[in-house]
Amino acid sequence: MSALMRPTAGGGIGTAIAAGWLADQFVGDPARFHPVAGFGRIAATLERHAWRPSRAVGALYAAALVGGVAAATAWTDHALAGRTRTGFRALVVWATLGGRSLERAALALAEAVEAGEIERARALAPTLVGRDPSGLDAAELCRAAVESVAENTSDAVVAPLLCAALLGLPGVAAYRAANTLDAMVGQRSERHHSFGWAAARLDDLANWPAARTSALLAIAWAPLVGGSRAAAWRAAWQDGAAHPSPNAGRVEGAFAGALSLRLGGLNRYPHGTERRPTLGNGTAPAVGDLARAVRLARHVGASSAVLCAALAWGVRR
Repeated sequence: MSALMRPTAGGGIGTAIAAGWLADQFVGDPARFHPVAGFGRIAATLERHAWRPSRAVGALYAAALVGGVAAATAWTDHALAGRTRTGFRALVVWATLGGRSLERAALALAEAVEAGEIERARALAPTLVGRDPSGLDAAELCRAAVESVAENTSDAVVAPLLCAALLGLPGVAAYRAANTLDAMVGQRSERHHSFGWAAARLDDLANWPAARTSALLAIAWAPLVGGSRAAAWRAAWQDGAAHPSPNAGRVEGAFAGALSLRLGGLNRYPHGTERRPTLGNGTAPAVGDLARAVRLARHVGASSAVLCAALAWGVRR
């Protein structure tokens, strides 16, 4: 095995996980020159030239971009040394996380709804949810926000940390690339039904362990947000199994049960309308539940950071 492809040292990644998570909590996403945004522009340019209504072409497109990001990250890590290398590793982990930005978006939407400023809340919604906000009332905005906090806690916090711990620096960079491609081309429109198949399946596979880890952590923390572990378990593993996503249903169900809420219903997206199954048997989300959802997300994110840093250090030993 060449030095370039050798797995990243566990101890260094453990430190990077801790430092990257702390940077995300105290700073949030970089305001300018975010590497994920730069990757998105490259991916969009390539998609315009490479697009064909073909799964095979879409698979080559996804493999080239995800593999390219992993290789570039591994090469850079190998080329650096000392504190520069340590700083680079922490920056990569930080760039893949989005927990603090998720919290800010949810709380800003809650503030607008609580003030009765529904139009402002609808304008804020696209930073948090993918559905069409134009027809959403206060109750539906709250439901959409809670569901997004649940799903994105897994996608933007737990999954990157777990990939970093298990697959090293190239693995976490590749995960963020795959997750970004799924958001861009993942079978959500007629244009990308075939072309985006590989990106969507890759994202499902990458998020499978994280979604179940996130659900278990939400279940464990349920009493701290006034919920029941039994209700969270039931909503995650029974109700969540009916969800069309193999991952989102588990996490959203766990959050629904932990928060004593009822999620699911009719969702309108730019590409069409989808009806999601009922998750949990509590009350419909209200504006006060957004702060509780954020608090649960913080517990899940913090505990996952501790567990993943410990896992990386354990791998080294």
